Amino acid sequence: MNNKIILFNPRSAKWKHRIPNSILQVAASIHNKFDYVFVDGNLEQDCWNKIKSYLDSNEFRYFAVTVMPGTQLKQAIPFSKAVRENYPDVKIIWGGYFASNQSYVSLNSGFVDYIINGPGDEAFPQLLEALENKIDISGIKNLIFKNDNEIIRTAKADLLDQDSLPPLPYDYLNKFYPIEKYLGKTFLGKRTAAYHSSVGCPFTCSFCAVVPIYEARWKGKSAQNIFNDLMFLKENFKIDAVEFHDNNFFVSEKRTAEFSVLIRNHKINWWGEGRIDTIDKYKDDSLALMKEAGCKMIFFGAETGNDNILKQMDKGGTQSRKQIINFAARLKKFNIIPEYSFVLGLPAENEREVYQQINDDIDFIKEIKQVNPDTEIIIYVYSPVPTEGSELYKQVRKAGFHFPEKLEDWLNPQWENFDLRKNPLTPWLKPYMIDRIKNFETVLNGYFPTVSDYKLTTLQKKIIKFFSGWRYKSGFYYLPYEIKFLQRFWLKYRQPEIEGFYSE
Repeated sequence: MNNKIILFNPRSAKWKHRIPNSILQVAASIHNKFDYVFVDGNLEQDCWNKIKSYLDSNEFRYFAVTVMPGTQLKQAIPFSKAVRENYPDVKIIWGGYFASNQSYVSLNSGFVDYIINGPGDEAFPQLLEALENKIDISGIKNLIFKNDNEIIRTAKADLLDQDSLPPLPYDYLNKFYPIEKYLGKTFLGKRTAAYHSSVGCPFTCSFCAVVPIYEARWKGKSAQNIFNDLMFLKENFKIDAVEFHDNNFFVSEKRTAEFSVLIRNHKINWWGEGRIDTIDKYKDDSLALMKEAGCKMIFFGAETGNDNILKQMDKGGTQSRKQIINFAARLKKFNIIPEYSFVLGLPAENEREVYQQINDDIDFIKEIKQVNPDTEIIIYVYSPVPTEGSELYKQVRKAGFHFPEKLEDWLNPQWENFDLRKNPLTPWLKPYMIDRIKNFETVLNGYFPTVSDYKLTTLQKKIIKFFSGWRYKSGFYYLPYEIKFLQRFWLKYRQPEIEGFYSE
């Protein structure tokens, strides 16, 4: 048999690694239909030789890769190119939001044949069946491919009822990579699992990369099925914590409350991502129930304290400066940590306004810390979302910004940092502005050590806080080398927005 499939998860993290839910979800769609293997770049010492050994057997016809921006491109691009050069008959299929948003540059590379544009639960097995039987693929939804020199985008499929999907093949993954290797120690627990309970998001924030894929649609599993899955992981792999990596876990208060009732007596701590203006509508009883059920922290896109910019971001809700402040205070009553992310450095009419917006948001962050010092703050530098053809894409190109025109150019280190929203190449952001943002971030994290750095002793926290205090209070953030030294010496300091909560 020579129609087997390699499901490849390129390396995405430097530290402990999460369950590769993206390829696991795709695997569920072909389980018991096609023969396939997993290759996880996070756990392979010599990833290319593993892939090569499979392809040399002449049993594999398909190389399927999940591709997120940033670190994953460092293996996805060269390995896909090597497959094309050495095994030209193998079909290369990419999924993930980088592939969807950068479809033209991907398909024009010459070593990507097909792109799954969104969920692949139906599209992936249908594509395989069509290729195996040499039939027309143009009727398959959620697909992007080249026909001669024309890029074809097929219609978007409706989001599926998540409860109707087959279970994830954890036991099969466990044969390739022991699940326990994915269960890192975090501030949540000793064996933390990663889990997706829904797809999509009902909002259309202008800076979000998944908006073009899901188009304001959301579908979630039932509370009962989420609970059943977590009980399977607890009973078989002894998990004691879970990170919900949904784009928006908290869309439904009813579902959240039902899940909380089911899970509250099972000693599983959890974290998820939500919206301030959604959860602020939750009843106090629901918030209290969530806390009782193990909810430790919730990630929110606060973005900015400027109401006009919030409208410009098109968050599609009612979020405001006042609400952001008040909600941080409200969560403090329930002892749930709000994790607020901010996007600094959006374009403005002139250089002075860009810098003023940055400084205003720095002051706003400090105001939030006064109201609720436990609020975790994550700072991103604004990076245009690489969605070809979007209005935002057109605006940033007009402003002089350009994405790489060749797929391999994304391997340049500056573009990896760009994808992580840490080193933008936008023409309106000047070096002194980037320095201001990064230096404040260093001082902030020194004065308020993140809870995810649980390895810090009480004494170490006090020392870092002492050295950071005068800077934080005076607003003098310039060249905070002493804080950086302490962070690196004691922590090999990591940023949870890039590397997650895991320890080494």
